[in-house]
Amino acid sequence: MSQDAAPPATAQQDPPEGRPRRFPTAFTVLTGVLLVVWLLSFVIPSGAYDTDPKTGGPVPGTYHEIQTDKSVPHQFYKLWNAPTNGLYGIENERGNVSVDNSGSLYGAAQIFLFVLAIGAFITVTMKTGAIQTGIARLALRFRRSPQILIVVLMSVFALGGTAEGMWEETLGFFALLVPLALALGYDRMTGAAIIFLGCGSGVIASTVNPFATGVASDAAGIGVGDGIFLRLAMWVVLVGVAIAYVLRYANRVRKDPSRSVLGPDGTSSAGLPVADDVAGEVPPLTRRQGIVLGLFFTSFAVMIYGFIPWGDIWTTIFSADFPLPTFESFYFAQASVLFIVMAVVIGQVAKLGENGTVTTMVAGASDFLGAALIIVVARAVTVVMKNSAVTDTLLHWTESAVTGTSSGVFGAVALLVNLPIAFLVPSSSGHAALVMPIFAPLADFASAPRSISVTAFQSASGLVNLITPTSAVIMGGLALARIDYHHYLRFVLPYFGIALVLCLGFVALGAAA
Repeated sequence: MSQDAAPPATAQQDPPEGRPRRFPTAFTVLTGVLLVVWLLSFVIPSGAYDTDPKTGGPVPGTYHEIQTDKSVPHQFYKLWNAPTNGLYGIENERGNVSVDNSGSLYGAAQIFLFVLAIGAFITVTMKTGAIQTGIARLALRFRRSPQILIVVLMSVFALGGTAEGMWEETLGFFALLVPLALALGYDRMTGAAIIFLGCGSGVIASTVNPFATGVASDAAGIGVGDGIFLRLAMWVVLVGVAIAYVLRYANRVRKDPSRSVLGPDGTSSAGLPVADDVAGEVPPLTRRQGIVLGLFFTSFAVMIYGFIPWGDIWTTIFSADFPLPTFESFYFAQASVLFIVMAVVIGQVAKLGENGTVTTMVAGASDFLGAALIIVVARAVTVVMKNSAVTDTLLHWTESAVTGTSSGVFGAVALLVNLPIAFLVPSSSGHAALVMPIFAPLADFASAPRSISVTAFQSASGLVNLITPTSAVIMGGLALARIDYHHYLRFVLPYFGIALVLCLGFVALGAAA
């Protein structure tokens, strides 16, 4: 039939042209995951391991079923409160908010406030025009060789990932790198991929990351340095593959924007100059804008310096205490105050005035509210698992899968078994404390080094972090970059498959060596 011919009468029942079916939003995906986990909690037996008082992890062979109230009203009450408890902390059986050993809440309140503070900070800085002009100048500088910028940025993020598990901290960079990628002629996915695959590949091959490698090694009864050469080799290979993967995609999109996985809107510059158009006159930065940019990047530098546990890293590498100048306590709460204060300072430097500064900060925070709420819903899934006491049961079911295998097979199986656990327990520290007291002795039974258990765990945790819809970083970052989850999956799954095969090969060879 000719394309110009009138459609048959039955076509009137079809969806109207121009209104394609859309993939559910991040809120819908996470709500669906939350409901599925909640429904499974009715049929999965509740259970628990005895806890080692020193490590806080489960003691192998001590799993036992426990009685919990699985009545619909009680479980519905838990589901109803899950988002709130995900924000403020995990509610225990007595209705109290649980607190970890350091006194920190297990909730997402700090991250929630951090995202809003970043929104206020970024918006005030954008209001000054300093970022737009700076991006134009940077695009002009790298318009002939933008690949160099991608390599440098991904390498820096990968170093942060392997050294200190840089992941949640990246939420503040999306509003900077996505416009930069657009200005260089790429698409929004390229900007997001620089962060996700840069940090993600580093986290998969964590070397001295205290939150994954450190916690896991301690729980396994070994030093962080055990197995570090294997993980260094993994880091070099995985980061190299990630950079090549992003460069290949970015260059393809730059040559032909229609090949963007985001469709025709993926390369929309949203008012920012495209790299090929900035070869002409680009206004120079004013003195005031230069000061604003200096304050902008100094704020991020302070955040990064504060997040990195320098003392732990020094002790891990050199096995000796050394007094390094660092903050007494600096995490999301302190970073939020930093960005709020600096937003006010930048507003005053740029002569926005009191009313203009406050109004812009409020508008910026409201723009980032959607991403902050996504983080809360993602945390609610973990709350339901915890309050239903089914996490240990699922862990118990995986024990038999790795018992009695050869060393090489054990390494690969341990990684595969940790994949679903990483989905259910998105916290790398929580995942490590949960599985290492079990997987480390299992490595002994398979005549494999205990460090293989650590490498298998952190590889699985890092891999799942790249794709899981329950990750606050993935869903929040995609919301900030205005990228749909299904488009991101289409982009990242090939790399996920490549990285999975490489990790399986590394842990199998490392276990058999």
